[in-house]
Amino acid sequence: MTPMTTGSQNPSTAEPSAAPAEGGRPNAKRAIVGRLSWGLADQAVCSLTNFAVGIYVARSLGLAAFGVFSLAWLTYGVVLSVSRGLATDPLMVRFSGVEVASWRGAVASSSGTALGIGATVGTLFLLVGLALGGQLGIAFAALGLVLPALLLQDAWRFSFFAAGTGRKAFVNDLLGGIALIPAMVVAARVDTVAAFVLAWGTSAAVAAVYGCLQSGIRPRLTGAREWLRQHRDLGYRYLVENVGVSGAAQLRAYGLGLIVGVSAVGVIRGAELLLAPFLAALMGLSLVTVAEAARVLRQAPHRLRMFCLLLGGGQAVAALLWGAALLLVPDRFGEFVLGAVWHSASTLIVPATLGVAGAGLGVGAAAGLRALGAARRSLRCQLFASACYVSGGLGGAAVAGTVGSAWGVAAATLSGSAVWWLQLRSALREHHQNSLREVRTP
Repeated sequence: MTPMTTGSQNPSTAEPSAAPAEGGRPNAKRAIVGRLSWGLADQAVCSLTNFAVGIYVARSLGLAAFGVFSLAWLTYGVVLSVSRGLATDPLMVRFSGVEVASWRGAVASSSGTALGIGATVGTLFLLVGLALGGQLGIAFAALGLVLPALLLQDAWRFSFFAAGTGRKAFVNDLLGGIALIPAMVVAARVDTVAAFVLAWGTSAAVAAVYGCLQSGIRPRLTGAREWLRQHRDLGYRYLVENVGVSGAAQLRAYGLGLIVGVSAVGVIRGAELLLAPFLAALMGLSLVTVAEAARVLRQAPHRLRMFCLLLGGGQAVAALLWGAALLLVPDRFGEFVLGAVWHSASTLIVPATLGVAGAGLGVGAAAGLRALGAARRSLRCQLFASACYVSGGLGGAAVAGTVGSAWGVAAATLSGSAVWWLQLRSALREHHQNSLREVRTP
């Protein structure tokens, strides 16, 4: 979630932009609202899908097995961060709103890179999982089998939002959600963690294949090396930054399992499920926000700060309202949704809500830094935020168990958000000074 300061030319402005709409600002505003609406609709589908998977698995498997599934889910998040950093984040920054021919060539290479990462890491997971054995090992072997499909589907979503065709991303995710229903029914009959992982991946494979039909583009594996070379100035910084996010979550999960027990991982995941609409939005908002922030920067740079503030503030307020509503949920209904996980997870609603609100506020600043191409600054922010997250989560666990870990993460997230906004302010000032210098230079 971080960009970098470049010289006189900004990566996000180096490519040709889409032609302005006739009729001036009203039409441009309607176009932005339309793209954001499709983004919100797509995130709603993702939120509901992730929520349904988590709830179904929690109710079917119980707390300990749900903890194992949560570890596999978090590990997927780390690999997804690698794929996004190297393949799709540079696509969003440099190919949002460009000519169709340029976009198609970039998407072929970008999606091929994501597929290659999935195949490589998936093979490693398969071998290690089979060698490890046991419930955890088999779950990771299953994750290895479906990883290429999961990453390719995610790459299509980024590609469609870069082109401003969020409707296609929505349809793709909707199809994946529909395919998930029969897959989960079959997995419930098998009643193992691995079966649920395979069901989740199978639905992603359906959506990934459909993405090829929607775009009319085949992922070009042979273009991966050239893609990585051309965009290494952004890609490797985004890789470190993204892995910092998911890697911190992974370290916290494994550390929590060692300090408190694997059931504690399931409790934390249960609390996250209660806030699923916002957590899913935070994970996928870069699909919309970075592309829109890049467009705002091209068309009206002076509006970027307000765009980021409205984006982050809106998410924070929405998360707080949702958390307040969760406090009013009767225990009977909570037990119906989460089963045995409810009683432990409900004690974490307040700190979990504060953590999500802080993260939402920071997403606004992160989108601005990405649009500015300030990868050095955002990398700095993310490393600081990740270090706070791990130390707060594990330090809190050592002092006060699962509840202490939740409060430690809430404090860390709010601190990290403040740093994101300080860096955005500096990056905007620097961008303004560079723009004035270019205007004055004959």
